[in-house]
Amino acid sequence: MNPSLKFLLAVLIALEISFTSTWLVNLGLAVIGLLIILSSRPTLKRLAMLFFVPLIPALALAVAILLQSNAGTHFALVLFTRIYAYVFVGSAATLTTTVTDLVMSLEQNARIPSKFAYGFLGAFNLLPKIVSEVNVIRAAGNMRGQVLHIWSPQLYFKAILASLDWSENLAEAMTSHGFTEGAPRTYFKRIRIHWWDWLIFAGSLALLQIALFGLHLR
Repeated sequence: MNPSLKFLLAVLIALEISFTSTWLVNLGLAVIGLLIILSSRPTLKRLAMLFFVPLIPALALAVAILLQSNAGTHFALVLFTRIYAYVFVGSAATLTTTVTDLVMSLEQNARIPSKFAYGFLGAFNLLPKIVSEVNVIRAAGNMRGQVLHIWSPQLYFKAILASLDWSENLAEAMTSHGFTEGAPRTYFKRIRIHWWDWLIFAGSLALLQIALFGLHLR
């Protein structure tokens, strides 16, 4: 499915279930999201995190509702399953789409400015280098007898200075490779929206409405 439509679909589903109170639909969305995630063959560690990290806020909300309100078990189930629906639907979109494909699709299909798209890609690809730089700064501090904790302002100040230098180098590299905002561009990889992308998008939303309103009428 087209990356832009995929993420738009995930956002619309999340918005709609935020204003509904049908826990069966939330559970169904979570199961569908899980099946899509499994199709991408994630690691066991990632699967465990998807199950157990949302468990804490989900249980906290459910217990708070049961103990401190008169909403009852139904609303507690709604909140519990809603969190898992958010997590699995969102993860189904992110784990089956690369960042590069998403940004390129947003540029080509959603018409976001090229400067924003390539700037985001540059910043995203700099993240591993920033993490490495933070480790180097901490190691250098330890050699001088200065312990820089994860909350130390000096650590982030030095990392920001290094990032500013990298950003200038990135801007110069983009300019030297012929990047000009607003100029006609060719693409190494064209990302198109096909008719079946619209069919999946519209069909998924239609099925969601049928499920929500069908269970509500019952």
